Amino acid sequence: MFIARVMFASIIGFLLLSTVIARLVQLQVFDYEVFAAQSQGNRVRIEPVPPIRGLVLDRKGRVLAENLPAYQLELIPEQVADIDDTLQRLTTLGLIEAEDIPRFKELSESGPRFKPVTLNVRLNDEEIANFAIQRPRFPGVDFQPRLVRHYPNGAAVAHAVGYVSALSKHDLGRLDVSAYAGTAQTGKTGVESSFEASLHGDVGYRHVVSNALGRQIPSDSRNLADSLPRDESSAPGHNVYLSLDLDLQLLAIEAMEGRRGAVVAMDPWSGEILALVSAPSFDPNLFAIGMSTTQFADLQNNLERPLFNRAVRGAYPPGSTIKPMLALAALESGATNLTRKTVCRGYFMLPDTTHRYRDWKPEGHGEMDLHDAITQSCDVYFYEISGDIGIDRMHYYLDQFGLGRPTGIDISGEHRGLVPSREWKRASFSEPSDRRWYNGETVIASIGQGYMLATPLQLASAAATLATRGIRYEPRLVAAIENVLSGERTLVSPRRLSDVRIDNEVHWNAVLGAMHDVMQNVRGTAYATGGQAPYQMAGKSGTAQVFSVAQEDEYDEEDLEERLRDHALFIAFAPFDNPRIAVAVVVENGSSGSRVAAPIARAIMDEYLGYGSHATQ
Repeated sequence: MFIARVMFASIIGFLLLSTVIARLVQLQVFDYEVFAAQSQGNRVRIEPVPPIRGLVLDRKGRVLAENLPAYQLELIPEQVADIDDTLQRLTTLGLIEAEDIPRFKELSESGPRFKPVTLNVRLNDEEIANFAIQRPRFPGVDFQPRLVRHYPNGAAVAHAVGYVSALSKHDLGRLDVSAYAGTAQTGKTGVESSFEASLHGDVGYRHVVSNALGRQIPSDSRNLADSLPRDESSAPGHNVYLSLDLDLQLLAIEAMEGRRGAVVAMDPWSGEILALVSAPSFDPNLFAIGMSTTQFADLQNNLERPLFNRAVRGAYPPGSTIKPMLALAALESGATNLTRKTVCRGYFMLPDTTHRYRDWKPEGHGEMDLHDAITQSCDVYFYEISGDIGIDRMHYYLDQFGLGRPTGIDISGEHRGLVPSREWKRASFSEPSDRRWYNGETVIASIGQGYMLATPLQLASAAATLATRGIRYEPRLVAAIENVLSGERTLVSPRRLSDVRIDNEVHWNAVLGAMHDVMQNVRGTAYATGGQAPYQMAGKSGTAQVFSVAQEDEYDEEDLEERLRDHALFIAFAPFDNPRIAVAVVVENGSSGSRVAAPIARAIMDEYLGYGSHATQ
């Protein structure tokens, strides 16, 4: 019995030993590569290397958006045991704002837990020193050297270039997360957003050896370079060259100081945007370095609406600026001719009605033909021919000039404007009585009022189309994209749109000649601005009502609150015989297009044509 027990125990021991040996063979021989890789992974971690964002430059190579070194405070969620407690303690150190804690928590939960969450984009020296002392109390939180976006010209280019800001949960949902590993910001508006794919670059990776506590081991103490996988360098983003002229931008933002409105200037033969200013503006650097929720709310709720891009999103009644286009429509359709005259008594009445449609000049202009009606901006002349043109024909021709539709500019957020028609009204209103088109609506549409709306960008594009006698190009801000590594620069070719279908040169000569006399004939509405110019130009002023004046009342600018005064508009191009620049200016509540908006347009043209203070060409 004893021998049997010994043999049984020996067999059991042998089987157990065999099992151990087999397991050792499996671990050391068959599964060696698997566990060796896991072991390597315990001491080697992969860190993303964010790419350097491409620069944004103007047409002369002057920097509009660059990258400056700064220290950022970052949190890695998987290394923080209690995120709520950590964020609260960072608040007591003054490194983050308490109101931003919910946003940081949302970001830490929405992305990969190994991905750093940026808490403070730019730490100052005092903040760095304070945190360095407290660092042992904040595992998973550290400051890292990063490049921060900077806009040297601040508000002057804010609405054209746009800005970058911290990645949001929405951004993480629409972007490739792996491509943005280590990246804290993305383009939000303007060129920064529309050309994000070109500017961002490609992320790289590096392998870091750490000890059991997760702290990186200095390179001189590990000598492991040969055993580590090869690092992958990041590829910098492309540089983007804009067609903007910084001198024009600075001049326009200065001219609009203290006003609300927009200035757009473009090359009529290519569609290149030379200046795009919305006023008032804002400092995009505030978004790049990070703002508190309260700061952003104050900016967003500002009654002056500095964040609103009036140049491409502002929709205004175009007023009399559409008269040259309607004059071409009237000539082409036979609604008028070059010899037809009317007597302007200061008002117009439809048959069988008592309502007076008033001219801007209460005493009237007297006898007017088409040339005089454009030069002196006689409303009554256009009131009278409006019925012969008809609203649908107005829509047809104004649509050809690009009004009432997006221009296609290469930044987002553009308002399409509105050129009404019978079909539009039937589709837009629910009540049958509201769907009917009335003759009075055609009358007020003939001077750019009523339902009609246009953006400053659309007006600049229409002015450019007048300058080229119907040849249209799609407006664009980006002129070229440069590969930083190869130095190769790819030019963005002009995109020609469908031409305006008016072939009669006599009609073009008549209308453009009248626009010339607006500025350089003593009876022109803008003669005070253009009469003494060293070059020939053409323009058209406009004034758009903000509210309707009752029949028994008179419009008195002095008695009105500033925000109830008429908008001032002006379109122009120059030189007259060889146009190189077209401009549109809108000044909200500026009262007079010829008195307020026209001088701004003249200053822009002077500067670009070499007659300004910087003599740009």
